[in-house]
Amino acid sequence: MRTAYSVETVRTAERELMARLPEGALMQRAAAGLAAACADVLGRVYGSRVVLLVGSGDNGGDALYAGARLARRGAGVRAVLLAPERAHAGGLAALRRAGGRTTGTDGAEGLIERADLVVDGIVGIGGKGGLRPEAVPLAGAAERARAAVVAVDLPSGVDADTGEVRGAALRADLTVTFGTHKPGLLIDPAREYAGSVRLVDIGLELPAEADLEALQHADVARLLPVPAVESDKYRRGVVGIAAGSARYPGAAVLAVAGALRGGAGAVRYVGPAGQAVIARFPETLVSDGGPRRAGRVQAWVVGPGAGDDAATVAEVLAADVPVLIDADGLRLAEASAVRERRAPTLMTPHAGEAAALLGVEREEIEGGRLGAVRELAGRYGATVLLKGSTTLIASPGGGTVRVNPTGTSWLATAGSGDVLSGLGGSLLAAGLSAVDAASAGAYLHGLAGRFAADGAPMGAHDVAEGIAGAWRDVVRG
Repeated sequence: MRTAYSVETVRTAERELMARLPEGALMQRAAAGLAAACADVLGRVYGSRVVLLVGSGDNGGDALYAGARLARRGAGVRAVLLAPERAHAGGLAALRRAGGRTTGTDGAEGLIERADLVVDGIVGIGGKGGLRPEAVPLAGAAERARAAVVAVDLPSGVDADTGEVRGAALRADLTVTFGTHKPGLLIDPAREYAGSVRLVDIGLELPAEADLEALQHADVARLLPVPAVESDKYRRGVVGIAAGSARYPGAAVLAVAGALRGGAGAVRYVGPAGQAVIARFPETLVSDGGPRRAGRVQAWVVGPGAGDDAATVAEVLAADVPVLIDADGLRLAEASAVRERRAPTLMTPHAGEAAALLGVEREEIEGGRLGAVRELAGRYGATVLLKGSTTLIASPGGGTVRVNPTGTSWLATAGSGDVLSGLGGSLLAAGLSAVDAASAGAYLHGLAGRFAADGAPMGAHDVAEGIAGAWRDVVRG
């Protein structure tokens, strides 16, 4: 499992560690890891041209000390000082002793364009807002140049705690981060600026509860339901799907497709798309009497393609079992009815739906995904899975937010979310908690999307068919 911690937590851990170490030892650990990563990027260090973009403070110091190490290995290193009077004194001295040179911002764009490697040490993890005006031309030159760009701890101009990018920021090919991941390295839009991320262990002692966590194969494998010897279809769990309409029968078919592959023993369908569902999946238990008359279920999925059927949504919310609400169900569900539920509730909006629920513009959700998912979970008293380029899962009681590390941009296709709803509902029926069902469902769904796309367009039905392969891949490790 990958974990990420807030700036405040990291700063506290750094102070505690520095109190036990000789002066400067922690920065030297960081610089050594940074220099090694830069050397790996360069391949051949001797004779290479390296430009350091150096701001004030410790972030610039890390870059200067790493530059000194590269200079001692034969690289030609030039440090562009954006604030010469506040540059890290020890780092400057080390660079100059190693044969590196310093310069101001005049003419720096030409240096960047001729470089083999650019090291972004402009702003550290405490930075807020975008780049300052004097740094913007340098960021533009780095983007135009053929040089690889390595960011120190995180790209300058992005918010370490939230993943927000409020203004210009520098795009990196590789980010070398120290001690732990920062939330902004795992959440879009900042994640897009980070490139690949390399974590350097500098010995920080961090709390057990992280601000953010990303599950890996082994974590998901432990969550997935496995039938026992004595299991029958009812003991494995039965998921009810209340979805589809005359206008959108395909939503019902896709939700059922996801549910059939999610570990529950049986799927019950209620709604007007019964004929389409049974034609595609004859194993489905179809009923036309509404949710109350559908028979025993351990979890419900409601909303995909539901149109304006508010009565069915209300009926499902009144059930005393876990409920997943998606798509039209999010619009039709009464907020008070969701908050008053005693059984777990999982809401799965995309950015547009989240914006409608919070009464803001979609761009606000996309620019501040972490704050949005936390606010939705708290406001509705529900677990919330916020879909998108970064899928986030927040619990109603606060605490650690999960970020899904799988997926592909090809998943932005009609019906993909319906498949995820069925899959998540099936995992709920199989006995997973809301946060685990959301996490495992998103992980499998993203992995199935990768496998199905394989670099080419695909449809939602391909994602559903890929879930079994994703499940096997996770279990086999």
